[in-house]
Amino acid sequence: MNTTWLNNTLIIFTAFLAVFWAASFHGVRHLLGAQIDLLPPLMVYAALYSSLGMVASLAFVGGLWFDSLSANPLGVSIFPLFVVGLLIFASRELILRDQIFARLTLGFAASLLAPVICLLILLTTGRAPLFGWGTLWQLFVMAVGGAVATPVLFEIFGWLNRAFGHAAVQQSSFRPDREIRRGR
Repeated sequence: MNTTWLNNTLIIFTAFLAVFWAASFHGVRHLLGAQIDLLPPLMVYAALYSSLGMVASLAFVGGLWFDSLSANPLGVSIFPLFVVGLLIFASRELILRDQIFARLTLGFAASLLAPVICLLILLTTGRAPLFGWGTLWQLFVMAVGGAVATPVLFEIFGWLNRAFGHAAVQQSSFRPDREIRRGR
């Protein structure tokens, strides 16, 4: 998969839908006691299959959209999303991106790291977020939910890129105008 305008457009559109879903549908929150954030799994995909500019754009736009519909101060989610994306982007050549276990692990780590960094930012800036034993449960639910959502997002993006993108032309390693001499 390569970075194209279609892939970048799909990433930004999915970020908008993920923020809208988190703000509009409360069934998961009422059932599990925590809302699953789909931006960290989306950041995992963007960091593995897109450019650093797209990672920064997703962190900025997704963070602003998320903060505008949550109780967070505006802009506090940008840095945690960018850190998650940058960590994955910096080591993406070493990651087995086609393996389900790698996707689950990256989704779990990203979905745990982003809210923890956001919580640390809120605590160091003098804000008083709701913090207690229930926070551990919420972090666990968010991390497991992000781990499950990451392979699903990868499959959806793979299907969308196959459906709307074009296949790369396979070229032979042999030039057609070259003659192969046989014998002496």
